[in-house]
Amino acid sequence: MKKRVFLIVLDSVGIGAMPDAHLWGDEGSHTINSIRNHPAFDCPNLVNMGLFNIDGIGERTVSPRTCYARMTEASKGKDTTIGHWEIAGIYSPKPLPTYPEGFPKEVIDEFIKCTGKEVLCNRPYSGTDVIRDFGEEHLRTGKLIVYTSADSVFQIAAHEDLVPVEELYRYCEIAREILKGEHGVGRVIARPFAGEHPFKRTPKRHDYSLLPPAKTVPEILKEKGYDVISVGKIFDIFAGQGFSESYPTTSNEDGMDKTMGIAKRDFDGLCFVNLVDFDMVYGHRNDIEGYARALTAFDKRLGELLPCLNEEDLLIITADHGCDPATPSTDHSREYTPMIAYGKKLKEGVNLGTRDSFADIGATVLEWFGESSDGIYGKSFLKEILHD
Repeated sequence: MKKRVFLIVLDSVGIGAMPDAHLWGDEGSHTINSIRNHPAFDCPNLVNMGLFNIDGIGERTVSPRTCYARMTEASKGKDTTIGHWEIAGIYSPKPLPTYPEGFPKEVIDEFIKCTGKEVLCNRPYSGTDVIRDFGEEHLRTGKLIVYTSADSVFQIAAHEDLVPVEELYRYCEIAREILKGEHGVGRVIARPFAGEHPFKRTPKRHDYSLLPPAKTVPEILKEKGYDVISVGKIFDIFAGQGFSESYPTTSNEDGMDKTMGIAKRDFDGLCFVNLVDFDMVYGHRNDIEGYARALTAFDKRLGELLPCLNEEDLLIITADHGCDPATPSTDHSREYTPMIAYGKKLKEGVNLGTRDSFADIGATVLEWFGESSDGIYGKSFLKEILHD
């Protein structure tokens, strides 16, 4: 009988600072607690599925019909790439390089030489602020806006009327070839924008990730003949490795529309989903109300997804890091993440406590399909949650 897993990553929905959060300047961060008391927060499905029963979040007020856990990031980082890689079975002992003073001269010089384009900015910047502050000069001079953040990213912004999106993608591919080894940033990101000052980013963003340093759960499943479907930026995060189908998205709603469509299909394998708006649109902009409304909207769509699940389906909801909108920082935060597992073959109300690694999720997914998790990081919790 065919089996399916829906693995949904609520990008940046952290559930409290990890013990080493001070090393990243993230003491006290708690993304979910920062939004749960806002009047716009109304998530009955997540509550009934045990979100607030997870260790360290709050009082246990319901008897959830799921299994749940607090996930620890074992890897050294708090970015999208390392978080997703760990979910899929890779431990990263060193953080990816970051550039709080901007990229070194040798990197920028090589980029200019290979693209024939001069650059503006070259320092950490908010994505909306950088086009506001440099967009007009970019249009006047033709120079590309290059910037970074607290994360391991090399971002290139360009106005679509001046630099066609395909050309911007080509510049990103050149940067990706340059940024390897010592300067191997997690992602090179195309950031097209449009309109008039202060300008607006368009949905045609594209990420170019490092190749994963080891085999991941998607690769293992694809090699075994399973369908492996990406929704959102998952395909980009894994540099396309291990996926049989890919469906980019323009928003959380679009991501859930595509996930619902896939849930109504007959397939055998993994549907791996990233919902990025929590992070990109709300967390990084310190928008507590927007974040609360986005989780409320997801909760409603979750209620629509649950009746579509079959007898042999497993749903796992988790996150890749935090991005607390209530702190002065606009960057990711080093936080625990939630894990909620639901399926008709699973026990109810099982508290798995605090797990040692996000990778336990990947190991569990492999075991669900009857495949060995030898060779990947993490320990499966499937036997703890399956009915006897």
